[in-house]
Amino acid sequence: MSDDQSHLLSEAVRAEIDIWLAKYPADRRRSALLPALHAAQDANGGYLTDDLIAATADYIKIPRVFGYEAASFYSMYELKPVGKHKIFVCTNVSCMLNGCDSLVAHLKNKLGVGLGETTADGKIMLKEVECLAACGGAPAMLVNKTYYENMTPAKIDEVLEQLP
Repeated sequence: MSDDQSHLLSEAVRAEIDIWLAKYPADRRRSALLPALHAAQDANGGYLTDDLIAATADYIKIPRVFGYEAASFYSMYELKPVGKHKIFVCTNVSCMLNGCDSLVAHLKNKLGVGLGETTADGKIMLKEVECLAACGGAPAMLVNKTYYENMTPAKIDEVLEQLP
């Protein structure tokens, strides 16, 4: 991967990254990294490969290590194939105090998977996250890019039934 890998990004992904790059001064290109990684991840079925991380950093013209640091640090990036739908359950203090443990148990039982796993049909990945920034509506979960607050097992079942 010593050569520029930015050619691995589709025209649509590069156009989306360009929108973000335009929001920052030229000497602050790194500020576009997180949304650029999202664009690359979304276009790749929900996960990033080493080559895509390198391609994104190359396109932004920042050191590749910045891309690897962000992709491996933040829980919103996946580094291996995931299910079509991603369910993130917050287990931090506010959500824990409001019963997230019973929600996690309900989801594990209903889906037949553990945290960090994908259902056998490849439809749903279940993941624990440290914080969804929704403490006022705890317990909270994120399904794909939609927030759900004040969750109960019954509300979870309703959400699951709506997934295609």
